[in-house]
Amino acid sequence: METGKVKERLIDLDSIIASKFKGKKQLPRFVVNLLKRLIHQDLINEVLSRGYDGVEFCEDTLQYLDIKIEVEGLENVPKDGCRYTFASNHPLGAADGMALCAVISRNFGSVRMPVNDFLLFLKPIAPLCVPVNKTGAQVRNMPQLLDESFRSDEQIMIFPAGVCSRRIAGKIQDFPWTKTFITKSVETGRAIVPVHFVGRNPARFYLADWFFRKVLKSKFNIPMLFLPDALYASQHKTFKIIFGKPIAADTFDKSRKPIEWAAWVREKAYQL
Repeated sequence: METGKVKERLIDLDSIIASKFKGKKQLPRFVVNLLKRLIHQDLINEVLSRGYDGVEFCEDTLQYLDIKIEVEGLENVPKDGCRYTFASNHPLGAADGMALCAVISRNFGSVRMPVNDFLLFLKPIAPLCVPVNKTGAQVRNMPQLLDESFRSDEQIMIFPAGVCSRRIAGKIQDFPWTKTFITKSVETGRAIVPVHFVGRNPARFYLADWFFRKVLKSKFNIPMLFLPDALYASQHKTFKIIFGKPIAADTFDKSRKPIEWAAWVREKAYQL
């Protein structure tokens, strides 16, 4: 890959901060350096500079970081050209998304993943993503973007919790799942495949979440900044993905509200 194109893919925290604080007092140098270490900028740029995109980027990154994935239950999901919504818990925040996209694409065809547009700074995964920003300007386009994706012939891989798992009631688990994957799957006739990704982040991630969310009462998703560190900590580890049996779209009838069906599928995933 040409030097110029490689440079475009890399993360430059100095430039990002300079643009965000344009015309304002800049962050102290020691804070910027601390943030660089926190997000492991050098390691991320090593991965980004390898020149892969989409599913190939996911597979190469997992291999480069020596993250191994064990898969169970693929026999539960017919490979007959059906369009599925793969709904999974979200314990890691980075490696789980890459692993699921790689496995689903390898076995069931092209895949798209609705994500918060914060992740789009990783340009190599952009071809896999449906950008969704809960607070930014793109919120106006969210229904259209999701509708187009669910009506396409591609597989949908979604984390209905929207954010990665936290320590809740003494247990590492997702927040309640939102209903969108239920309503869109029903509208477009997609069977839903519950998926359980077995794994967890380092203890410091949950400590940071507790401190910022419970002690400081911060509404900003500060722990999101620790996800690169969580990916770094996933090196040389083995995780497991378990696929359940597809649930036909007509299962989700009027006997329950969509949010109740979402909770039901969440329970099915955790039972795997």
